[in-house]
Amino acid sequence: MRAWQAHRLGEPTEAMRLADDLPRPEPGPGQLLVRVRAAAVNFPDALMLRGQYQVRPPLPFTPGVELCGEVAAGPRSGERLIGTPALPHGAFAEYALLDAATAFPAPPALDDAEAAALHIGYQTAWFALHRRARLQPGETLLVHAAAGGVGSAAVQLGRAAGARVIAVVGGPAKAEAARALGADLVVDRRAEDFVAAVKQATDGRGADVVFDPVGGDAYTGSTRCIAFEGRILVVGFAAGRIPAPALNHALVKNYSIQGLHWGLYNTHDPRAVLTAHEELTELAGAGVVRPLVSARLPLADAAEAVQRVADGRTTGRLVVLPDR
Repeated sequence: MRAWQAHRLGEPTEAMRLADDLPRPEPGPGQLLVRVRAAAVNFPDALMLRGQYQVRPPLPFTPGVELCGEVAAGPRSGERLIGTPALPHGAFAEYALLDAATAFPAPPALDDAEAAALHIGYQTAWFALHRRARLQPGETLLVHAAAGGVGSAAVQLGRAAGARVIAVVGGPAKAEAARALGADLVVDRRAEDFVAAVKQATDGRGADVVFDPVGGDAYTGSTRCIAFEGRILVVGFAAGRIPAPALNHALVKNYSIQGLHWGLYNTHDPRAVLTAHEELTELAGAGVVRPLVSARLPLADAAEAVQRVADGRTTGRLVVLPDR
């Protein structure tokens, strides 16, 4: 089969090499061999290639942490599933492995590329907003990187929950994408101060919930426009700088800082992951959520796609289609 492999750590376009004659992976107990129909590109793909992610598969490995695939053999042959592949046999390949226990039916309302992009980003946003922050109808939700993969999911799920969504983006194109996603207010951080915009939009009260996959200055600014009893969700550090929060500030302003590592729910509460998937499938069927897929690319372009995501040069999701 054709598959990308990383034989060393580094930047995606330097570390990834496409091979044409690798053997198909052999499923172990409880695993399924799937033909990859679509592989969504994620920021953790770049972190893993750089050796900066919490999961560090042994070299060489095939990157790609999210896919939609068709079971290639066995009693479930032909089923269309989504999930996270069992590394080191990742999604940027013609075939990959899924653990049967954590592979879910692909939502019928979504095509392969959209289904592949529904899993990690939307699960992350769902758990952050509903399980951790307990977002309520009528509350104000501030979403950073709102036109990105996980940010766009948070915008759609915030709207579905009845919240007022303020989206922060970088640049006119991403601002337009955030408006199309349904954000009530879009702030281009390159042209205006999002802290002042949030305060003005909320009559000085601030945001009840902040969804922050960026860190750095985004987190620091969020502490200046968080509401009384607000919740700041720490989802990631795409800016590359991990902030050191001033806990005395959280004390005097009476807000909470909540971390979200979605992958832990697969081991600590897998039933909750299934419940979230069922709800997301219903929302997709109703047309309430639909992943923003900005480009569908052939397998040969996977390394460049990961590099674009790593560099912050994308809107929505990039998806690799091995059949192209």
